[in-house]
Amino acid sequence: MAKKPKTKKKSPERKQRCGPVAKKVPASSDIGLFRKEIDRIDDVILELLNKRAKLAIEIGKAKASRNMEFFSPQRERSIFERLSANNEGPFPNEALRAVFREILSASLSLEKPLKVSFLGPRATFTHLACLQYFGRSSQFIPEKNLRNVFEGVERERVDYGVIPIENSTEGVIAHTLDLFMECDVRICEEIMIEISLDLLSRSQRPSEIRRVYSHPHAIAQCRNWLESHLEDVEIVDVPSTAKAAEIASKETHSGAVASSYAAKLYDLNVLERRIQDIPHNYTRFLVIGKKDEAPTGRDKTSLMFSLKDAGNVGALYNALKPFAEHDVNLTKIESRPHKGKAWDYIFFVDLEGHYTDETLVAALGEFQEVCSDLKLLGSYPRGRQVRSEEMVRVGKNES
Repeated sequence: MAKKPKTKKKSPERKQRCGPVAKKVPASSDIGLFRKEIDRIDDVILELLNKRAKLAIEIGKAKASRNMEFFSPQRERSIFERLSANNEGPFPNEALRAVFREILSASLSLEKPLKVSFLGPRATFTHLACLQYFGRSSQFIPEKNLRNVFEGVERERVDYGVIPIENSTEGVIAHTLDLFMECDVRICEEIMIEISLDLLSRSQRPSEIRRVYSHPHAIAQCRNWLESHLEDVEIVDVPSTAKAAEIASKETHSGAVASSYAAKLYDLNVLERRIQDIPHNYTRFLVIGKKDEAPTGRDKTSLMFSLKDAGNVGALYNALKPFAEHDVNLTKIESRPHKGKAWDYIFFVDLEGHYTDETLVAALGEFQEVCSDLKLLGSYPRGRQVRSEEMVRVGKNES
């Protein structure tokens, strides 16, 4: 006769420990107590925020009396890094950054609101990049074209400008590079955000759409999806994804390829989400200003140049050799036609390191002897990649 398997008896301690688990769901009275405690904590947070704001006002007065810059990117970065390092959870670091982004933005606006221009209109991805970096308490000025953004910064009508420079699938934006040749500005920061493109419309179903508007780059990023799902639909190029949403909001049977934030701003239905052909599609934006940024230890340097002896064999190789010899890594190189010399080219290069680093100083010293039209565009911290989920959070907060 088979023996019955022995069952392990639960100790009184084990029973006592496991017993309450089945009754874990709190009663309505318990929820009320929790909410009262949350309200108390919220009141404390509000009191502390106002204390912080008063200190920010005093700091603003001190900066004004000493003719100091009001906005300090280095100080903001140190705050984000310190808080993230000290955060024991469960509040996630991404949300912590979003909360303090707005606290810092509002505090700075009490000292002196920042004026930031961008390639408009509102709800473009450039606008979302502005919100991601500066917070919504800055004064954002939409411009009709990139030249106006560059010139606004150069002539100090604004503090900063935000411009798109390249997309991970469509490549560099040539017009941005051309404007660096003409304007005296510095690159201060880079912002890399994931581009999530949606199909928006007043219609209820994609089958009702007869025409789709969007920026050419956005259309190119969704070409396979559009050809598969909207084969006979007219595709129309417009200056921006936000403009596409604006037009679609005024027409029946029209759609737009744009952001979910544009859908909210222009009261459109999101018929399909994330229709871009490559799932992880990023655009790199640059913050341009008039001043150099201090070293952070994780910097990039951008510069442009032309060759003295472009017709000689190995001219470009010989020009770039000092960087290899001084262990300076080149991360990117692009070329554009030289506006003043037919069949000559301007090269744009991204390097690792800050232009004040010893190795980069030595490399640049040798480099400038073999090139011409050398222009340092700036040294700035390497940007982190911001996922589309964070951008949606920013858009909701801004609206």
